[in-house]
Amino acid sequence: MGWSKHHPVGLIHNSPALSYRGYTLFATNGGNHATLIDMDGQICHRWESQEGIAYAQLLPNGHLLFRASPPTEEESGRGLGGASSALIELDWDGNKVWEYRNPWLHHDYERLLNGNTIVLVWEELTAEFSDTIQGGQANEEEPEVMLADKIIEIDSDGNIVNEWSLWQNLDVETDIICPLHGRREWTHANSLKTTQDGDFLVSFRATNTVGIVSRETGEFTWKWGPGEVWHQHHATQLENGNILMFNNGAHAIMPAERSTLVEVNPETNEIEWQYIASPAMSFYSFHISSAERLPNGNTMTCEGAHGRMFEITPTGDIVWEYINPFFAPDRTGGVANATFRAHRFGPEFTGFVGRDLDPANYGNLNRLYS
Repeated sequence: MGWSKHHPVGLIHNSPALSYRGYTLFATNGGNHATLIDMDGQICHRWESQEGIAYAQLLPNGHLLFRASPPTEEESGRGLGGASSALIELDWDGNKVWEYRNPWLHHDYERLLNGNTIVLVWEELTAEFSDTIQGGQANEEEPEVMLADKIIEIDSDGNIVNEWSLWQNLDVETDIICPLHGRREWTHANSLKTTQDGDFLVSFRATNTVGIVSRETGEFTWKWGPGEVWHQHHATQLENGNILMFNNGAHAIMPAERSTLVEVNPETNEIEWQYIASPAMSFYSFHISSAERLPNGNTMTCEGAHGRMFEITPTGDIVWEYINPFFAPDRTGGVANATFRAHRFGPEFTGFVGRDLDPANYGNLNRLYS
């Protein structure tokens, strides 16, 4: 999507008869608040944190679980995309009720039904093993020791009760870093979700790979992606068992770089649905971004680099569109409205029971950004 300071922000379009009615949650990269808006783009609730809110999820009880700003420690993921210093949980009124601090945590997490939380973290490889990893562009300023991805499961007290070192079941001969990507990390996992069977669905940006990892053995039971998607994000499993993802299209060989949404059948490795914008180049986000299938069959999309959120029908018609109006400092020294992901929650969501979602509570703010 093209961009200039004159581009309108806020609600761009809404077709009530065709869209999935609900509330959309998002946060601006580098910002300190998460915002919940209605279908008219009106703010209905907001959480704030001085530690920054990089990416937030709503829990079934109405609490907000989010990644904080990047760490400041030298020996950590500082400077890497998706890095965060902590996971923090706020209640509906913004009171902190839980936190987990780890300077290696990054990108994604999920609260499990048993109350535990799975989290992506980095771990260091040896220099010897790092030398065996293929691909990528070497940078003399980067450490000789590369980073790899690990899943940890923590309990409500922050104790690690399980862990899975994902790199131990990869193959240096086939899991090759994109030649235009750096070599600080091997895989750069950017999403983590549980499957219907309780296994782990992960997305590796650096190797253009989406895979399912057995919770029992840590081994990959399915891997797919190289040559089909490029630097994809937010892989989720649908009710039909297919895998939906945001294919960023960065560094794509053919066709020209552009983003698409892809739904692949893991049984056949066939793409059964995809969204290609018209014109194709009007939809592109080099990094971040998300795709979420809604109960009415539509797909909620976040074109993250531009802070653009939109809902499309199965035939690709845009029935709701909103541009994030909240800007924050970015890594280049400027300001941007980049949005890691966006989530839509229906009015029947359990976390909304008994909650005040009247946009009049944010009247002044809504008038400012309407």
